[in-house]
Amino acid sequence: MANETTMKNAPMLRISDLEVYYGAIHALKGLSLEVRAGEIVTLIGANGAGKSTTLRTISGLIMPKSGSIEFEGKNIAGTGAHEIVRMGLSQVPEGRRIFAEMTVLENLELGAFTRSDKDGIAADMEMVFTRFPRLKERIAQQAGTLSGGEQQMLAMGRALMSRPRLLLLDEPSMGLAPLLIKEIFSIIVDINKAGTTILLVEQNANMALSIANRAYVLETGRITLSGDAKELAASEDVRKAYLGG
Repeated sequence: MANETTMKNAPMLRISDLEVYYGAIHALKGLSLEVRAGEIVTLIGANGAGKSTTLRTISGLIMPKSGSIEFEGKNIAGTGAHEIVRMGLSQVPEGRRIFAEMTVLENLELGAFTRSDKDGIAADMEMVFTRFPRLKERIAQQAGTLSGGEQQMLAMGRALMSRPRLLLLDEPSMGLAPLLIKEIFSIIVDINKAGTTILLVEQNANMALSIANRAYVLETGRITLSGDAKELAASEDVRKAYLGG
């Protein structure tokens, strides 16, 4: 019974002592963090701090040299990216990475490539269109002709089609106008409220800290600060370094 309780209280994602190299470059240096079910956790830091590397390693696109990545109690370090999506962990990559030549519908269908439950896929497609009405309006349009904001919505919708329990978001506000950034962040909060746990990498630290439960500050591959997002937003060091204050 105690073991069951421990499992229930265990983080959904636990990263311990992660070491990642790009050739001779030491990108992540003993990185450890946790994400609990139902949370929005954000990772903030300057360009080149290792934020995207962290997400790419979690989602199986980069092989760590050492350390563990536990998702729902199972070590997934070194597991293939496709298999990780099947397990319930999906990433919206930096720069969207949609399939420009394909239609909006084809991109969304590709998001469900790990699934065979036709009724569930149809229901989730409707959910995506409810959440992103503009995608429904452009369902037959080539994805490459969408605006930057619409492409970001498509990338998020595509990730949701795999029905993830944990969604990794890499720089969702990149290149977007301020009004669209507000809209995207409002949608992120809605996705979280509907039951999806979120790990968010974001250069717009103000926005990220305003919606997150907890935050980690990453500097040159190391976590230098962590804690309650509101407390970090009020910290003088964080304000000076990341919030323009």
